[in-house]
Amino acid sequence: MQFSKNLITVELAIFEQKFAQSVKSQTPLLDRIMKYIIKRKGKQLRPMFVFLCAKLHGTVNESTYRAAALVELLHTATLVHDDVVDESLERRGFFSINALWKNKIAVLVGDYLLSKGLLLSTDAEDFKHLHILSDAVRLMSEGELLQIEKARKLNLKEEIYFEIIKSKTASLLSSACAVGAWSTSKDENLTERMKLFGEKTGIAFQIKDDLFDYGNENIGKPTGNDLKEKKLTLPLIYTLNNIGAAEKRKIIYIIKNENKNAEKIKYVLEKVVEFGGIKYAITKMNQYRDEALAILFEFPKSDVRDGLEELVRYTTDRKY
Repeated sequence: MQFSKNLITVELAIFEQKFAQSVKSQTPLLDRIMKYIIKRKGKQLRPMFVFLCAKLHGTVNESTYRAAALVELLHTATLVHDDVVDESLERRGFFSINALWKNKIAVLVGDYLLSKGLLLSTDAEDFKHLHILSDAVRLMSEGELLQIEKARKLNLKEEIYFEIIKSKTASLLSSACAVGAWSTSKDENLTERMKLFGEKTGIAFQIKDDLFDYGNENIGKPTGNDLKEKKLTLPLIYTLNNIGAAEKRKIIYIIKNENKNAEKIKYVLEKVVEFGGIKYAITKMNQYRDEALAILFEFPKSDVRDGLEELVRYTTDRKY
């Protein structure tokens, strides 16, 4: 995605400075944690989508920088809280906040990031940004709770799966595209189209994550981590809905009761491959990617449009 980055090199450099400024605190402990968070930042996909969607419809301005910062603040807050909920000690190869400073501090850090995002928007009267992102946070919470509720029974219909990932994963990416477009266009229709574009890209992104559990070029072998955590992914859902009753019961039993047994997990992974779960998930992923691109191609061809296309294709072609 180097071409995409090159289009917004200046904007990303300015954004990093503004983001670091936006999380500064007078509390030494909090400031130390904020510096740690900034140091271990990820690929910055969401700010990239903000800037490219903004550029597709106009000239990047201060409202765009605030939109990108708001997206990143809320995204970081949810990751910090997720690590507490999942009892995860690592994030992107670094220790998680809760691993280093314990759960109580991690929850408060997440709350602090959320409040900084709210203040950033209200102080500048970016109420449209705030409305779009607040809705995303609501959807993410609902999606997470729906997944927890459904995971207990391990009997998930495909439409419920898509409802979960649309809320839990795709909503933040769709919001990033929407606030980017709004910051330069102030056009409701354009903003809605870009929101839908982001949603479809986000769904394709999540299906790609699902597929990583079944191996990729870098890992070289399946990990089965989602199965060990009793997470219902699209390849598994398709398999459970298309396999014989006896095999279905056996797979559900393994996931519920024998998910730490490497041989048993290997058996489940093999069945998912055998019954076409991988093939089906790839087909659905590419369908959502192509639907996102169809929306993008409604707009005139330009370097920025090409950059967004590269970014969409990266979400499904990435190796990790």
